[in-house]
Amino acid sequence: MNRVILTGRLTRDPESRMSQNNVEVARFSLACQNDFLNRNGERDTEFINCVAFNRLAGTINKYCRKGSLISITGRIRNSSYDAQDGSKRYTTDVVAEQMEFLGARNNNSSNSTVDFGPSEPVDNSYAYSPSPEANIETTDVSEDPYKDFGDEVTLSSDDLPF
Repeated sequence: MNRVILTGRLTRDPESRMSQNNVEVARFSLACQNDFLNRNGERDTEFINCVAFNRLAGTINKYCRKGSLISITGRIRNSSYDAQDGSKRYTTDVVAEQMEFLGARNNNSSNSTVDFGPSEPVDNSYAYSPSPEANIETTDVSEDPYKDFGDEVTLSSDDLPF
């Protein structure tokens, strides 16, 4: 199962785009603190790249700004693209499928949930590949980061214990 739940603050305003297929896209990064303390007694922070599509992207683009505290539920997606210099770039994003506003708005502390998950007729599985000229934060990896994982494993239903 590929399921992720994140709570954090947006590190910048969401980047709003329309895909070639006329699908609204929101790219943003969440700063999420770890639950445990490091050796210095501080909480480490992870900066996680996220993407949302369709109506959820529209909601994020319209209502979220740098510093907004939100919670998202989604899945991890690894992808790659060819950069302008001809090198292959690898990205890891969390594809948001549900979002909850956690911060107070106008001194009103009620939380709002926006769910565009499986019960809605919204296709959030859109395969988004950034264009080479897109200014998107990526981890610059010159070779496949999964090359040392070994050979492909094939399982049949007889191999499963249930």
